[in-house]
Amino acid sequence: MNKRNILVTGGAGFIGANFVHYWLKTHCNDNVVVLDALTYAGNRASLALVENNPNFTFVHGDICDTPLVEKLLKDYSIDTLVHFAAESHVDRSITSPDAFIETNIIGTYSLLKAAKKVWIDEPKAKGEAPLKHRFHHVSTDEVYGTLGPSDPAFTEVTAYAPNSPYSASKAASDHLVRAYHHTYGLEVTTSNCSNNYGPFHFPEKLIPLIITNILEDKPLPIYGDGKQIRDWLYVEDHARGIELILNKGKVGENYNIGGHNEWANIDIVKVVCNLMDEAFKSDVKLAKHFTSAKSAILANSEELITYVNDRAGHDRRYAIDATKTQVELGYKPVESFETGIRKTVYWFLNNEKWWAELK
Repeated sequence: MNKRNILVTGGAGFIGANFVHYWLKTHCNDNVVVLDALTYAGNRASLALVENNPNFTFVHGDICDTPLVEKLLKDYSIDTLVHFAAESHVDRSITSPDAFIETNIIGTYSLLKAAKKVWIDEPKAKGEAPLKHRFHHVSTDEVYGTLGPSDPAFTEVTAYAPNSPYSASKAASDHLVRAYHHTYGLEVTTSNCSNNYGPFHFPEKLIPLIITNILEDKPLPIYGDGKQIRDWLYVEDHARGIELILNKGKVGENYNIGGHNEWANIDIVKVVCNLMDEAFKSDVKLAKHFTSAKSAILANSEELITYVNDRAGHDRRYAIDATKTQVELGYKPVESFETGIRKTVYWFLNNEKWWAELK
């Protein structure tokens, strides 16, 4: 592939930061510009390892600032935009939906408007062909709604049926991206992924919350009966999927990226508890470091599990069918859940400074 100049929105967030690390590691000649507003889930520390890379640039700014986006597209000769920036926590969308509408819908519209102007409209006004470009939009399986225990997994043609303000705002952004392709000819692709986990995961989400709460001897809150089922995807496998879409995906198409790992929430929590207990038993220094945690002393983290009232409108099951992405693009996750969750637990154990400051 030719050298790319990539603008990554939300590149200081969980999935965005992992994508930036992966891309700079595997595409060492490409230039990567990160645009991030550094709201609560954006953390500059997640990019510390690439700050001195000459091919990396960080810009503190808002995707709703259309003139800024236009300037970045021009100043850095951006030919590829990978759009991660989004409000993503369902609980927050229930109590405070305004930010989700602003960032996920208006923000995506702002990016599309800037991309259309710089890549299509301005060259056309000069009598020139549109600039080479790709707008890749990162979405979620939650736009498809919920599944019953025996329902087939979501495919790219599953009808949208979002059930939370978060998923509704993402569904709207997906439709805007599609509309800008069909109406204006913007070269777009969209990916809908399952639940991600891995390094730099913001500690309000299930897996990092369980890990860090065990270390702090805090309750492990489980919604309802804990039998809600999710398909879990190791975050670097997600980055690999996006890489394939950018390199081989057809313009205007949607691709599902899944991990082939359906787990009930309560089973996830118990796996994490067992891994934490294993770590405490095998590493005396680790157990002593977290002396305030009963779990570290007793190595029985499951005692911290606490059932709480279920979340309003809680979807029962998500499952991704990634057959199209596998067949057309050759996608296959590298990590099993067993290998990925072990890597994740030990990353959090070895990076206390990163998560402790956030909590």
